[in-house]
Amino acid sequence: MGHGRRLSRVPLAGSPGAGLTGVSRACHSLARLDSRSPPREEIVMGGLGPYFELTKPRVVVLLQITALCAVLVHDMLDSGSLSMASAETMLIVFVGGYLSAGGANAVNMWYDRDIDPKMSRTADRPVPTGAVSPNAALGFGVALSMLGIAWFVLLANQVAAFWSAFSILFYVFVYSIWLKRTTPQNIVIGGIAGSTPPVIGWAAAEGDLSLATNSLDSLIDSVFDLGSLMPWFMFLLIFLWTPPHFWALALYRSGEYEEAGIPMMPNVKGGKRTLREMKVYTLLLIALSVAAPMSYGGLDEGDVIYHVLGWTVVGLSIWYASTVWRIDLDEHPDPSGRIPSAARSFFVSILYLAMMFVVLVTASFGLGGALVGAVLVLVAILRSETRARA
Repeated sequence: MGHGRRLSRVPLAGSPGAGLTGVSRACHSLARLDSRSPPREEIVMGGLGPYFELTKPRVVVLLQITALCAVLVHDMLDSGSLSMASAETMLIVFVGGYLSAGGANAVNMWYDRDIDPKMSRTADRPVPTGAVSPNAALGFGVALSMLGIAWFVLLANQVAAFWSAFSILFYVFVYSIWLKRTTPQNIVIGGIAGSTPPVIGWAAAEGDLSLATNSLDSLIDSVFDLGSLMPWFMFLLIFLWTPPHFWALALYRSGEYEEAGIPMMPNVKGGKRTLREMKVYTLLLIALSVAAPMSYGGLDEGDVIYHVLGWTVVGLSIWYASTVWRIDLDEHPDPSGRIPSAARSFFVSILYLAMMFVVLVTASFGLGGALVGAVLVLVAILRSETRARA
């Protein structure tokens, strides 16, 4: 099938190593990112500034951090240590991922130029403000996307390039052009594109992978067989996280979405139906968390790390779910028009995803790393709850 090196399991035991703190901090930076567009004054105006803004830098960086975490976990499980090769792979993945996702975002802004002016969250984007013409945005997005795919072909492998191309095409044609304006399940199905970065990162870290073209079955196998369950666990984590994350935002922005003609769940099915479905997704996240230790491939149920990791991610998922279940649709809006409990759940969801990836990375360093991850999760939860009660 053209696969290169396969994932050899390294026993997860011993000290987390000197690089653990830096890894934790790098992944934990997810928590400081959100999916809101940065204020225009934060972008260097003139020149390339508006084009940089077309890529949605904060969103793209968040996505690429999940891909980098996948590379870290891969290399720790494969060889038990990180090396210069790991750093090179991370650089390749970050640049290629940014080009691919940034290009897709630019094309999305070109297509949404008629509805972006109708929402305060998107009205200051480069195309509706006239900073970039529609044709320039389209050309820039297409060029960036093609460059991203070529980057992976030349510097990574065909499988990483395939998933890069898939995510671009799915986001632009399936989500932006088809689903976004036709169904309230747009976020659910469209979330497939946003869930691929860890798969791309893992494929790039696997080495010399190629697409098998001798038959359809072999092609499918070469695309999906990445030697481990971990990249697909990460994929499902982001996929199941996406609906409750974005619907929490939509609960207090439903008026804007309706005015723009975007059929989000709250303005089509109502707040109560939306909240019920959000709760279902949080239960699925809890169920998925139970499988986290199994996704490492080399852990037995009798291992201490198995239980430390398992209880940490399950507890973290239960805590996030509790913020969704505490959303009160009858709550009095705050001065900015937000439902406070929905807004809190939205921001906690970002912290939740960040900490899940932190734990997945730290646990790959062994029992010591899993314990560090558990402590970080406990501190994050206590700080969040303390602030909420202040």
